[in-house]
Amino acid sequence: MSMLSALALGGTTTAKPLPLTPPQNHRNKLTEHNQRHSLKPNLTFHTRFQFQFLSISSPSLRKLPRLRVSSSNNAQFNSVPEESQLPQQKQSNFIEFITSERIKVVAMLALALGLCNADRVVMSVAIVPLSLANGWSRSFAGIVQSSFLWGYLLSPIAGGVLVDNYGGKVVMAWGVALWSLATFLTPWAAETSLLALLVVRTMLGMAEGVALPSMNNMIARWFPQTERARAVGISMAGFLLGCALALTLSPILMSQGGIFSPFVIFGLSGFLWVLVWLSATSSTPDRCPQISKFELEYILNKSQKSFPVEIAKPKKVKVVPPFRRLLSKPPTWSLIVANAMHSWVYHVDLRRAAWFSAVPWVVMAVMNYLAGLWSDMMIQSGKSVTLTRKIMQTIGFVGPGLCLIGLVTAKNPSLGSAWLTLAFGLKSFSHSGFLVNLQEIAPQYSGVLHGISNTAGTLAAIIGTVGVGFFVELVGSFQGFLLLTSLLYFLAALFYCLYSTGEIVNFDDPGE
Repeated sequence: MSMLSALALGGTTTAKPLPLTPPQNHRNKLTEHNQRHSLKPNLTFHTRFQFQFLSISSPSLRKLPRLRVSSSNNAQFNSVPEESQLPQQKQSNFIEFITSERIKVVAMLALALGLCNADRVVMSVAIVPLSLANGWSRSFAGIVQSSFLWGYLLSPIAGGVLVDNYGGKVVMAWGVALWSLATFLTPWAAETSLLALLVVRTMLGMAEGVALPSMNNMIARWFPQTERARAVGISMAGFLLGCALALTLSPILMSQGGIFSPFVIFGLSGFLWVLVWLSATSSTPDRCPQISKFELEYILNKSQKSFPVEIAKPKKVKVVPPFRRLLSKPPTWSLIVANAMHSWVYHVDLRRAAWFSAVPWVVMAVMNYLAGLWSDMMIQSGKSVTLTRKIMQTIGFVGPGLCLIGLVTAKNPSLGSAWLTLAFGLKSFSHSGFLVNLQEIAPQYSGVLHGISNTAGTLAAIIGTVGVGFFVELVGSFQGFLLLTSLLYFLAALFYCLYSTGEIVNFDDPGE
């Protein structure tokens, strides 16, 4: 009996046995199939058996069942084949990753976040010559710098709501355009009036509030869960390098082109970024005309494994998110506490340290990517998402806490600088902890969750900046404040480990 007859008799079907076919005719039919590359059935038995026959008889016919992709806020399958129906696919490798469309998206996000940080940091460099030129007191110079936080305090929540409703591509484009305009107008505002300068700085803060929620939204759409930590790592590396670039280039630009030259150059760079972003990127993979079939199927298949089908179906995000239910869940508070503690150190201890330069930011950018790569490898090896996020966050908090203790006990400035740089580097592990975790517990509300936690971080920065002076006066030493910060690090790590999760949390059901 031929293979065809044996398979027909062994398949799960009630169809009549197929007649014996001469081998030459059989080969001709297969050749004809190969030329047409079609899976149109000409047999009467079950479709599943048909795929089995074709995969055994002709390896060149291994094609996926036809997929229908819908364009929505989250690209996904409308019809997902069972795991047993999928042929074996090659896994994404390094070459495929660095030449893919999704790496172009994350590279553009890294550039946007680099501009975001550079535009806010350049004022900290320019404030000294501006104060001397305009006769500003130290207290008024502080007001000018803090005006950024006035706009940044609440805009992440509003920006997160916009991102959840309209997508990261559109919101990010508007955000970069507005904060670049504010940066470009800063020289004019400084020469016009103090009120104009404060308004422009507040506008800068409001526009930059949408940056991180938009980044998280785009990464959740374009990257499967096994690659999201490294994607966040690349994006945040751009953010950190933007600070290093601004601190390094701003004095050079000011010496060559005047005080306002960095504002003009960074502002124009933002406008150029918007043009490239709108023309070269798509909001979702299925809308990208340049994406390869392999990459699209890889993203959708991996994303489908990350989230159950019933959760991945498009849901209309409410214009007003369910804030009460969002704040009623312990995982939400684990993210809020983590972001607040992460921002506390960033805005207080490290900026007040005597040895503050671009070097710690570069170290943080490098370790940030390595942490993301390690995190993805842990998930790919079978570790649970929850355990992976807790490990990354523990390193990101306990590590800097121990480093601050080392900083207090340092006997010389060089050793203190080494401890501080190490604290920066270990802190970056948090980006593979709570920052990625925002996408996982509520994909449909990741923007507003990011906004809420970001606002908590800004409040913590303000409280810490004001409170450090009072604490030093009360205790009598800055070392005591460093030890208090170290203790807060340990407590925040414990809180996150107790209440965080890598699983989806249902925020829509009032009964849960």
